[in-house]
Amino acid sequence: MTRDQGKGREKTATSAPNYITPDGFRRLVDEITRLRTVERPRIVQEVSDAAAQGDRSENAEYIYGKRKLREIDRRMGFLAKRIDAAVVVDPKEQRGTKIFFGATVVLEDKDGGQHEYRLVGEDEIDGASRRISWRSPIGAALLGRGLDDEVRVRTPAGGRTFTVVEVRYE
Repeated sequence: MTRDQGKGREKTATSAPNYITPDGFRRLVDEITRLRTVERPRIVQEVSDAAAQGDRSENAEYIYGKRKLREIDRRMGFLAKRIDAAVVVDPKEQRGTKIFFGATVVLEDKDGGQHEYRLVGEDEIDGASRRISWRSPIGAALLGRGLDDEVRVRTPAGGRTFTVVEVRYE
């Protein structure tokens, strides 16, 4: 975070591009479309119905509805900024044994255990499917590496060493 000169507002540094896969981009667009065409109109109707009931100051449905609208608008604003800043990179276009954005990588630790990760954008992270950010400690350490390379990673749990056993682009 950097401080905005004289304004007292914080803003995030935008030094790195917002890389995203086509699937991740499609998910962001689908979410903002659903919010704009389904969720927001439904909540607007609920707020309108609640407002028609009379006194708004003690009307829980009206107050909750207005709060929900603010949450939806905030999420839509966030998504719009992420979509505008997105640089779509199709992993299928990259080939070879070097690790770049979009690669699926199989690593072997010193005990012989294997770990599979896919390097994706920050908006696509999903621990259950082993998607990790290309900017995470492991993701950043893997960039530019190739088959049979030894990779040392500093994680919150301590240092770890892996060997790259497979690189593929799906």
